Amino acid sequence: MTTMPVVVVGAGPIGLAAAAQLRERGLTPLVFERGDSAGAAIAEWNHVRLFSRWGELIDPAARRLLETTDWTAPDDEAYPTGQDWTQDYLVPLAAALGNIVKLGTEVVGVARRGRDRVVDAGRDTEPLSVHLRRADGTEDRILARAVIDASGTWTTPNPLGGEGLPALGEKAAADVLEYRVPNVDDPEVRARYAGKHIVIAGSGHSALTAIVALANLEKQAAGTRISWVLRRGDVGGAFGGGEDDQLPARGALGLRAKAAVDDGLLTVVPGFRTATIEPDGADGRVVLVSDTGARIEDVDRVVVLTGFRPDLSWLSEIRLGLDPVLQAPTELAPLIDPNVHSCGTVYPHGVAELSHPEPNVFLVGMKSYGRAPTFLAMTGYEQVRSIAAALAGDHEAAALAGDHEAAARVELTLPETGVCGGAGVFDDPDTPAAAEDSVGCCAAPDPQLITLSTRAGG
Repeated sequence: MTTMPVVVVGAGPIGLAAAAQLRERGLTPLVFERGDSAGAAIAEWNHVRLFSRWGELIDPAARRLLETTDWTAPDDEAYPTGQDWTQDYLVPLAAALGNIVKLGTEVVGVARRGRDRVVDAGRDTEPLSVHLRRADGTEDRILARAVIDASGTWTTPNPLGGEGLPALGEKAAADVLEYRVPNVDDPEVRARYAGKHIVIAGSGHSALTAIVALANLEKQAAGTRISWVLRRGDVGGAFGGGEDDQLPARGALGLRAKAAVDDGLLTVVPGFRTATIEPDGADGRVVLVSDTGARIEDVDRVVVLTGFRPDLSWLSEIRLGLDPVLQAPTELAPLIDPNVHSCGTVYPHGVAELSHPEPNVFLVGMKSYGRAPTFLAMTGYEQVRSIAAALAGDHEAAALAGDHEAAARVELTLPETGVCGGAGVFDDPDTPAAAEDSVGCCAAPDPQLITLSTRAGG
């Protein structure tokens, strides 16, 4: 099987980095991307500026490949938008990789050749069978030595419902819900939000980005008001570590969001887990009802930024070893569990933590984190470097073991957030330990809360 290609699913930053790493080691990658361009998912948040510098967003092997072309490297110290990342890096990288990048081609299933999930006999000696569907509807199947799934989680956002399932009425209210950071610089989008009562649900970096953008809109458009809904019992460390964050732009984002709260531009509603979305009259507004009966009324728009989860449906015939809580690889999950880690204590990891009972199948990038947040691109680049090293070997000797020394070597130091402690997804401010952890060792800003009055509902 050493002569067969390594299939990479997804032509985003991590998928293309995997291809560059594999190619540099003399292996044959094939990248399948269901979108019509490299970075198709990023194109849906082109307007968002990243908090990582260019120097942290370019994979080393990809850079070496691009430097053999007429590519002009961006300033390593600048902060790109999603559009910049795509146009100035991903599209040129896909072009440099050439015809190994297949656009408009979706991977719809992976299995062992001639075996379903329950068959043991001969499983380890058969190649992986990758089922494809092209944009014109035609289907195909290719055989692969390994599969690196870098498809991400962008297409499967978490619902607004506080139980992990859609709230009652969530699907019916789809017209007022948005599961991405809105681009209020777009006149059509701006018109949907200006002068409206907007609810932002979530406490991660996407929510902070939306807070900053919509708070600026509130200053400019009369009648605009914002409610910020958090499932956790307190804002705690949601604003991040500020000046203690080793990614300065990430720290600054939190400080700007905190300033919006301090300036009274948002009403903060902690401990609100949405159970039901009800119509509120004939004007298209809705009411959010929590599991305790608390209500937020007269809501025009809801921006749901509660994270993402992996789509594992097309891997149903593969024997994955996943943590039952996070849906991340079992060896990786303890390192990234947000109930334990809300600071920069995630250790760099590679092939050892990303392996599954099914040999040579790897989930990388955002998908490897399952439902855990705070993934950084540089983490994904380290993941695929290690996997490529493990897959690489002496082809003359057909050594399947690969370069274990390089695979095990750590070549990354992650920047700390400046916020430490656990209880990152369900903290209780009335519990002393959780209250202490929510601020953490790094003394994140302590916000001043403005709480909505609520009334019991049926």
